[in-house]
Amino acid sequence: MPLTDLPLADCRAHRPELPVPDGFDAFWARTLGRGPVDGFPALPDGPASAGKPVYTLVDTGLPQIRTYDVTVPGFAGRPVRGWLRLPAGATEPLGCVVEFLGYGRGRGLAHENLLWASAGHAHLIMDTRGQGWSAAPGGTADIDAGAAGTVPGFVTRGVESPETYYYRRVFTDAVRCVEAVRARPEIDPDRIVVTGVSQGGGIALAVSGLVPGLAGVMPDVPFLCDFRRAAEVSGRPPYTEIAEYLRLHRDRVESVFTTLSYFDAALLATRATAPALFSIAMMDDICPPSTCFAAYNHYAGPKDVRVYEFNGHEGGTAHHQREQLDWVRSLFAGLPSGRAGHS
Repeated sequence: MPLTDLPLADCRAHRPELPVPDGFDAFWARTLGRGPVDGFPALPDGPASAGKPVYTLVDTGLPQIRTYDVTVPGFAGRPVRGWLRLPAGATEPLGCVVEFLGYGRGRGLAHENLLWASAGHAHLIMDTRGQGWSAAPGGTADIDAGAAGTVPGFVTRGVESPETYYYRRVFTDAVRCVEAVRARPEIDPDRIVVTGVSQGGGIALAVSGLVPGLAGVMPDVPFLCDFRRAAEVSGRPPYTEIAEYLRLHRDRVESVFTTLSYFDAALLATRATAPALFSIAMMDDICPPSTCFAAYNHYAGPKDVRVYEFNGHEGGTAHHQREQLDWVRSLFAGLPSGRAGHS
């Protein structure tokens, strides 16, 4: 496919202004607080209302990997599902890769996605609430607040307000999952890396700005970055959901982009401090490379990028996984274990 966005030299210099909305940091401090969430009903009594993750060992028939079915209290205490995989027989606290999923994907089946555990790391893969119709099934329901009149998909769900916007719930789920693995005795809380492809890369960037003390961040062809430009130049979904919504609601342009600014992963990345390894594909017509470079160029921590000049949204695939494996191994090798300093 041809180039459809800025050439590489221009992308490397692309550093758009990312307006900080009023009360941005206070909004996220309130969202990530432990109290009840306005507008969302209280939980009924049950395991999820206890506020603690639940781990159930699963027999996958794979003796070299221990797999747990995980339920973490996410946004407003609502359960979010995942799989935690550990190499069997590990005798010391492990570094952990927390993975977030691409648009439409669910956590899949218990015996899938064994790369990181096979490399000797703990691996938590998080469901994205309400998703799981594309390629892999999910098991996490969404609290569908303010969804009336949205374009099919998730990008405009609840976009009338930051309080009701869909990704407020997803980003909170992601933060809670990082907190959950940090508390596991098998996992070193100082060696946590977050990653994901596309939507998962955007979620990882959001977490990089919301969770202090991460060891690393690996956003792969990230979605949810520089929403205004993405809606203007993308010719394929999901960003086209924004343009479709505004084609119908002509009077809501500024209010919609104000809501989206609270969830711009490129803006949240300006709060990041952990080392990062990005990937960007120059022929990507789903997550335009200029929007990915907006996040990379604004990323506040140490960073590096792998650019795939002749690839679309598939990015580097197995070639980039090889880069990530080497990067994580080197990163973890250079960090002392932190479990002894944590209760």
